[in-house]
Amino acid sequence: MSFRFEGKVAIVTGGAAGIGAVIADSFAKSGATVGVLDVRGDEAIKKAAALGTDAAAFTCNVADEESVTSAVAEIIAMFGRVDILVNNAGVIFLGPAEELATKAWDDTLRVNLRGTFLMSRAVGRHMLEARRGKIINIASQAATVALDGHAAYCASKAGVLGLTRALAYEWGGRGVTVNAISPTVVMTELGRKAWEGPKGDTLKALIPTGRFAEPEEIAAVALFLASEMTDMINGADILVDGGYTIQ
Repeated sequence: MSFRFEGKVAIVTGGAAGIGAVIADSFAKSGATVGVLDVRGDEAIKKAAALGTDAAAFTCNVADEESVTSAVAEIIAMFGRVDILVNNAGVIFLGPAEELATKAWDDTLRVNLRGTFLMSRAVGRHMLEARRGKIINIASQAATVALDGHAAYCASKAGVLGLTRALAYEWGGRGVTVNAISPTVVMTELGRKAWEGPKGDTLKALIPTGRFAEPEEIAAVALFLASEMTDMINGADILVDGGYTIQ
């Protein structure tokens, strides 16, 4: 078995940095044509340039319907198709629920949940017409278990799982599968800064494997779910959490 994607077009939202950038790298190395979507257009251009000639950048605010419609139209005009969509773009605002600003709640739900829906709907229409496609939503262990100070984030990612299952149910029989990946803390640049020191050590002690995830491990699951060998996996949530949520 090999995970090769020559002739396939993969779109990664939030693809300019962090987990999204590593997922974009992995698809490019596996032969796919990659579309890097990010609200930071300049950073998306830099990332696409680093990936090579079979990549392109698109400025897109996934929470804005007009921006999504425009970006997807541009993608289709350029590539003619989308075979794989990875909904990775997300935000997080932490704090006690009683102190959480309404704007922080709204912004979290807008990007993490509304954005996943808008992108899935816009790209899904083309996939359904072609009767083929793989949609992979990046959720979180916070969708399965409660985390202190994560009220908005937990709610948004639980919503992503609900949306994943609903779309999988509606579209699975029409050639489009929809699945989710739920990581623990991932050691991106931001992840390292946020979880270094005693705070991180305390959380790692609760993870059976004793460590956090590397972004390449999330990308590997995305490649797996995007492959033709997983056509019978639909509506699943694959936890990449070292066993944190089994306790």
